[in-house]
Amino acid sequence: MTQGSIVYEHPLNERVRLFLRLEFLFEQYRHHRADRSAWGTRAALGTMLDILSIASRSDLKTEIIKDLGEQHAGLTRLKQRAGVDPARLDAVLTEINTVLNAMQQLTTHATATGLRENEFLMTLANRNTVPGGTSGFDLPHFHAWLAQPAESIRRDLDAWFADLAPLEQSIALYLRLLRQSTEPSRETAVGGMFVQIPTTPLLLLRITVSTELRVYPEISGAGRHRYSIRFMSLRDINARGQQVAQDIVFQLQCCLF
Repeated sequence: MTQGSIVYEHPLNERVRLFLRLEFLFEQYRHHRADRSAWGTRAALGTMLDILSIASRSDLKTEIIKDLGEQHAGLTRLKQRAGVDPARLDAVLTEINTVLNAMQQLTTHATATGLRENEFLMTLANRNTVPGGTSGFDLPHFHAWLAQPAESIRRDLDAWFADLAPLEQSIALYLRLLRQSTEPSRETAVGGMFVQIPTTPLLLLRITVSTELRVYPEISGAGRHRYSIRFMSLRDINARGQQVAQDIVFQLQCCLF
């Protein structure tokens, strides 16, 4: 969200969808990590286990390295273009190299293998799927760990999260480059409806709309050939949303590499 407006994002392929979910979880983990109470620790650890579940995909490391490698090659070619800021471009290329090196130094093909071999964490992961399944009588060793000094708990959390940090950094960089790949355009949804036929396959739609309008977008048919954006009313959250009748002015970013 920005001052007076809210940004909605819609992924247009499974990889970007996966990266957005991981970004959401990493931000959630950071929020709970700052909470030093036992409930904050529980929430942080539960979110870490959610990240681990997604990161268990054996091809995730390969996909990220491939995507960032392609971005590095594409940006390197930009050096030959007139009007490009070489200092800014070199800074981005250096950042990509740093992240790629961190990912390549992971010792296994799959991400965070060490965490999946941790008996304590895997016990929590199995019980975490049961509503209330991590209570004190279910997991007395977890209950005892939560009673340790705060600094001891933080050291354990940080040690476990270290296996996931390269993944967090690489996804953050990928999504930042994707979001910066295009400038927003001012569009109007006539009668609350906007339809576009893209000329090239897109990866991500970003829609920015004023919070004063109290509307939200529903996107359908997104893909290579056609997508539509329908703005729905948020006047009564307890009632089913209805498409607005008035024209809605918004900003649209069609992101691709």
